[in-house]
Amino acid sequence: MSRPRSALEQLLGEIRACRLCEASLPLGPRPVLRASETATLLVVGQAPGTLVHGSGIPWDDASGVRLRGWLGMDKSDFYDETKVAIVPMGFCYPGRGASGDLPPRPECRATWHPRLLPLLGQVELVLAIGQYAQAHFLGETRRKTLTETVQHWRDYAPRVFPLPHPSPRNTGWFKHNPWFDAEVVPALRARVSSVMGP
Repeated sequence: MSRPRSALEQLLGEIRACRLCEASLPLGPRPVLRASETATLLVVGQAPGTLVHGSGIPWDDASGVRLRGWLGMDKSDFYDETKVAIVPMGFCYPGRGASGDLPPRPECRATWHPRLLPLLGQVELVLAIGQYAQAHFLGETRRKTLTETVQHWRDYAPRVFPLPHPSPRNTGWFKHNPWFDAEVVPALRARVSSVMGP
């Protein structure tokens, strides 16, 4: 006899079947997220890109390679749902804009996040990646720009680490802000290691 599904498992099933934005999604709906009741690390980015939409695996692209490098994690740990929840601000690929992907669809945050995030009760560390995640998790405490917010990461740690998006498009940002690799990444790795445990 199979065990009954938990509230989180039931909700994830609802989310993966979601068609709220279907008419607005150029590649159609394919919600991409991972979560479990035992996860201690929550990774919150923007929305899947085309590669992730195709594979259904979050951060399955060059951005994910850089992100895992920052965290000092290999794929097996990063994709261990019992330890890492991956819940973007938008669950489906939103389409292309003039200078990159469009913003995450707001329906995910409004419809699903209020029900989903309270079920992740073991989370000790939230990675708020990019301006949309930072607006949601930091609210009025975030600074005027993403750069300023990331520079003041100590104001939000140890619970939240605001991060720039690890996209190859941001190479110029990393060159102009060497303090990020020198100061933030080592602190981030140490915090991730303490949260993830052995």
